[in-house]
Amino acid sequence: MKNIVIAAGYATRLGELTKNFPKPLLKIGDNTILGRMLDDIDGIDAIDEHIIITNHRFATIFEEWSRSVHYSKPITIVDDGTETNETRLGAVSDLLFALDKLQIDDDLLVVAADNLLFFSFQEFIDFACEKQTSCIMCHEQPSIEKLQRTGVVELDEQFRVLRMEEKPQVPKSHWAVPPFYIYRRDDLPLVRGSVADGCGNDAPGNLAHYMVEHTTMHAWPMTAGRFDIGSLDTYYQAVEKYGKN
Repeated sequence: MKNIVIAAGYATRLGELTKNFPKPLLKIGDNTILGRMLDDIDGIDAIDEHIIITNHRFATIFEEWSRSVHYSKPITIVDDGTETNETRLGAVSDLLFALDKLQIDDDLLVVAADNLLFFSFQEFIDFACEKQTSCIMCHEQPSIEKLQRTGVVELDEQFRVLRMEEKPQVPKSHWAVPPFYIYRRDDLPLVRGSVADGCGNDAPGNLAHYMVEHTTMHAWPMTAGRFDIGSLDTYYQAVEKYGKN
C-alpha cells in the first residue's frame, strides 16, 4: 500500500507564513505537521512507500526535508509543475498526476497533510481489510453549520456508504467526512477515469463522492479526534496546545 500525501496547495489563508514555505512542514514543537502524521503511518506494516505530491514552488523544500528525516519506508517527492494558487491542479488532479507519473498499481492510503490526528491510521487500514472495499473516514458532527461546509454521508448498519453529499444545505445525517481515504487497487481504474467522467478536480472529497456513486464504499468512524490546521489562528492554537508535547 502506498501512502499518498496531498501537499500541493498554497495555503493562502496563512498569509506570509506560507507565502514561500509549505504548510505541512510548519513546526509544531520539535516536529512538523507532516512529520507527526508520518511518525504514525511509517510504522504500519502494510505501507511500503510515502509519496508526497507538492507544487514546483515548494518541491525543493520538501526534497531537502526528506533528506533530513529518517523513516523506515522510502519517501518520493512528486512535483506537479505548478507555481501559483491560480494555476494549481487541484487535489484530485494531483492524485491522478502522481498515479500516472509513478505508474502506481497498488492499494492507496490518501491523506491531507495539514491535520494533527489523535488516532492511528492502523485502525483505518484494519477496517478496510475487514470490509474488503475502498473506504472513507467519518465522525459525528453535531453542528449543522459545520456539516454545511463538508462532505456528509448516510450509512447503513454495517457502515456501508449509501449516499454522500458535499456541503449540503440540509444535511441528512451527522456523519461528516474528513480528508482521509483508502482506495483499493481494484478501484484504481475508476479513480483514473474520474475527472474525465465529470468528477471535480479540486477538493479531495469530490473523488470520494464520485467513488461512492460508482463502487461499494464503507466509512470508518474515527475513534478519536483531529485538529485541522486551516488558518493562522488554528496553527497558533495547535502550537500552543500540542507543541509542548
